[in-house]
Amino acid sequence: MTHFLNEKGNIPKEIPREAREMAGFLAMVVDITTQNQNTKLAPSTLRCFNEGCNGLVQSALTQNKKEIHWYCPDCKEEGVISHWQKTKWDNIK
Repeated sequence: MTHFLNEKGNIPKEIPREAREMAGFLAMVVDITTQNQNTKLAPSTLRCFNEGCNGLVQSALTQNKKEIHWYCPDCKEEGVISHWQKTKWDNIK
């Protein structure tokens, strides 16, 4: 996650649009997941980022709470987010 951010911890406007959109999506996944702190995939209110997909993303903290796994049951897109700790979207204090 942090490789998308500038020295102030923000998503820079200067990066390509696709990268900025992906960073924004990942930030929302981190925000939702760390608020709920589920350790098993749970539905969220976040729509999938894939064009044409209207699925709602599921997400969970991994067992060691170092990564976040997200998954869209509609289009089967999924990923793992690492290095999200201490970003402005980290709600685990």
